[in-house]
Amino acid sequence: MQEFIRLLNEATGKTYRLPTEAEWEYAARGGNRSQGYKYSGSDKLNDVAVYNIWKIYPVGTKSPNELGIYDMSGNVWEWCDDWYGKLIKNTIDPQGPSTGKMRVMRGGASAQLSLHYRVTRRNSQLPSGSLYATIGFRLAHSSN
Repeated sequence: MQEFIRLLNEATGKTYRLPTEAEWEYAARGGNRSQGYKYSGSDKLNDVAVYNIWKIYPVGTKSPNELGIYDMSGNVWEWCDDWYGKLIKNTIDPQGPSTGKMRVMRGGASAQLSLHYRVTRRNSQLPSGSLYATIGFRLAHSSN
């Protein structure tokens, strides 16, 4: 994935990257337009996610969140740039450890129980581990 991002940046002359865990959660919660929903865009999971099925579904099938972002609850777990570990709470931009073995994933995959889709749910995986159809990523764009 990091190689893909490097090649994309080289080809476009722009700077794309994985979002930090805090950036991912801020976007999933609806940013400064947040209504405080349990899931990304609603308290009703069926409004924003396809769940309890063993397949990936087309992006935009359900409603977006307050920022117009689709599928941050469900479909696939999404990689974040942070290493997995205990977060420092009560900070504006909480960060985990500076090194580690496991990377943070957020969002929940389509074949899981509803608790995995909550905007607060965290998971982890070895970045060099097996590739699964239920793990994906979305990119953040940094201005150059």
